[in-house]
Amino acid sequence: MRPNMPVPALPSASAHPLIPEPVTHPPRDRLVSPSRRDAWVLAGVLFLAYAVVSLSRYRHMTNRSWDLGIFEQAVRAYAHLRVPVADLKGPGFDILGDHFSPVTALLAPVYRVFPSPVTLLVAQAALFAVSAVPVTRAAGALLGRRRGLALGLAYGLSWGLQRAVDFDFHEICFAVPLIAWSLEAVLAGRWRRALCWAAPLVLVKEDLGVTLAAIAVVVAIRARRTSSRAAWYALGVAVLGLAATVLTLTLVIPAFNTSGAYGYWDKVGGSGGGGPFDGLDTKLRTLAWLLIPTSGLLALRSSLLLVAVPTLGWRFLSSESSYWGTDWHYSAVLMPVVTLALADALTAVRHSPRPRVRSYAHHLPTAVVAAALALTTSLPLSALTESDAYRKPAGVTAVERMLARIPDGASVEANIGPISRLTSRCRVFWIGETRGINPDFIAVDNNRKWLKDADAYTRKLHPHATYTVVDATHGYVLMKRDTAGGP
Repeated sequence: MRPNMPVPALPSASAHPLIPEPVTHPPRDRLVSPSRRDAWVLAGVLFLAYAVVSLSRYRHMTNRSWDLGIFEQAVRAYAHLRVPVADLKGPGFDILGDHFSPVTALLAPVYRVFPSPVTLLVAQAALFAVSAVPVTRAAGALLGRRRGLALGLAYGLSWGLQRAVDFDFHEICFAVPLIAWSLEAVLAGRWRRALCWAAPLVLVKEDLGVTLAAIAVVVAIRARRTSSRAAWYALGVAVLGLAATVLTLTLVIPAFNTSGAYGYWDKVGGSGGGGPFDGLDTKLRTLAWLLIPTSGLLALRSSLLLVAVPTLGWRFLSSESSYWGTDWHYSAVLMPVVTLALADALTAVRHSPRPRVRSYAHHLPTAVVAAALALTTSLPLSALTESDAYRKPAGVTAVERMLARIPDGASVEANIGPISRLTSRCRVFWIGETRGINPDFIAVDNNRKWLKDADAYTRKLHPHATYTVVDATHGYVLMKRDTAGGP
């Protein structure tokens, strides 16, 4: 090249579109959207809150049911690669003959490492908390970050979830996140993903096959305008969901049940009542709780609310009055349905030509989260503000010391109080349901003074064995079988 000759300029990318622009990567913290971060942060906070409430009840030995013991017995069996026998339901009773919930086997590896009922309670807290991620994310995608976070918080504080957290452990903790992720996919128009998330519901509980069918019907309704193939595929899944429920109720559960039948038929339209108008006041109150504080009735405008129909249907048709109300864990699966139905309805209503309707839609997310916060003052999470929730009572320590006298592997007959301290290391039967077996020990919570004469009571339960009271403290009584008094 000659000296002093001008150097030609390099061609610019704009002048030659075939030359790509230099690649620049966004900062690492921008790879995750703010709404996604919000969802996971919220889930983390909820996990801590749920875990504290649940473990506080455990530490205070104020368990409300025998369910924690039943599920621990099943998970303990899975963890040791045995048949899931729950002796609390009867000696040698296979839990798959009660409710079809093989999904609980997923907890077995963790339980093998941490063999304690605490493992089940922490896992439940995590599953409930993580369900807030798809709810918050879906609401944020439809309504914007702030309103999405408001609905996510309202969902996390919803009375249905709080009641479930307060009720020890139950298999529906697996269903709640599955439903939430499925409905998030429905709102995003991802039909295949919605059905895939919903499909495992048939392994959570026998009635949830009908919920799978309801989700599939919603997919079919919403997909028919854009993809007739997806709509027909969804209808096929709906049929499979119904078939799974029928087969489980009529063949699978009876095959595992010693009676050869499903044990809960008598609770549906049984002799105890249960017609659509029985307990109508309680059922109407439940509907009001379900729709007013959680959605301001606006959820009624969304097709997603159809997913709640199967659960409400079997509950309201049942002769069991405890299914009708707002207590226990029965409404947890409805909370993601109602919250996402509200988010879905808000996307349409906020563009209404009527100013009052638009104003109502604009302020409703704030009102819903305010209602959830206000109601929480009388719900289980309010215990977080009480100092006693973080202390272990001295009486509990004394009772645990007494129960520690029972050696590992012993057989024990017990009522609700002692169960949670025994099922991880003993064979535990429900009081009065040993069916001819004379257990090594009998441990009872007698704080209500129902046990007047221990000797007379044990003779009635086990006429061929003799039991002696070996310890008693803080309302708990421990009796040991005299090995010379019978087998």
